[in-house]
Amino acid sequence: MKAGNIEQFKHLSQFRDLKDFNNNIEQWMIDLKSKFTKSELIALKRLIRFSAKVAGVCNAKIATIVSATHELDGVGISRSTFKRMVTKAKAFGLLTVYETERKNGSQSSNLYVFNRYPVKEDVSFSQTIELPKEKKLNCPQTSNLSKTSNQNNINKRNDNVQKENLDGSYTSKRVPVEFRDFVKYFFDDAKTIEELWKVIQIQTYYYTYMSVDDKVSLAIDAMKQLIRNVKFGRKVRNVFGYYYAIVEGTLDREYVNTLHEMYEEYAS
Repeated sequence: MKAGNIEQFKHLSQFRDLKDFNNNIEQWMIDLKSKFTKSELIALKRLIRFSAKVAGVCNAKIATIVSATHELDGVGISRSTFKRMVTKAKAFGLLTVYETERKNGSQSSNLYVFNRYPVKEDVSFSQTIELPKEKKLNCPQTSNLSKTSNQNNINKRNDNVQKENLDGSYTSKRVPVEFRDFVKYFFDDAKTIEELWKVIQIQTYYYTYMSVDDKVSLAIDAMKQLIRNVKFGRKVRNVFGYYYAIVEGTLDREYVNTLHEMYEEYAS
């Protein structure tokens, strides 16, 4: 998509006018406000304000939006916080992001398009992220065999199903086996395990230096903390939201510790 004046993107707006846009945002926030951190909410609200000229559409640069949070909101946010907010908003279906390019072919600022609040009959917010449906295993039928032979075949098929569950077909191949094997002792359905792993994928999206092993270690440590807190009586309404908060807190602490180590190394 070619970059240009915001007016040329009017056709992407999903709202009748600014009032319609604001009404939809209010409905979105009832369901999603708790899913964002305070800093991410600042970033989201600023993006919403930049999407007023053409209702629900913004092509401002990230630097411009981030700078505005420092100048107008009093509590500024970082570029990485803005990107985390966008990643979440896309996952929840609130936002669609288009890449744009200049005439010379180089990349320009992204185009942010807010989506209408879905009709309740069409979507459920009981889960934060849509997951693919599990595929049923079709076992071949046998005939003209003795009862003993039939029973042996059934046992073999059952063994095969168990083996497939152990080697990764129980969940998507995107879910590391080590993480799946640990989590299934607490959550034995594939859908829950896949969504918990998606939390890790969203949180570490911009941590390009992290290997799969690093992410698995982070995921398991966060799950241990979740289970430990539950055992000590912590009431958890939304497992995915609580897990998300634990992972985010862990990454934030690691970031702060890294800064301290760099400062101490520099000071010495």
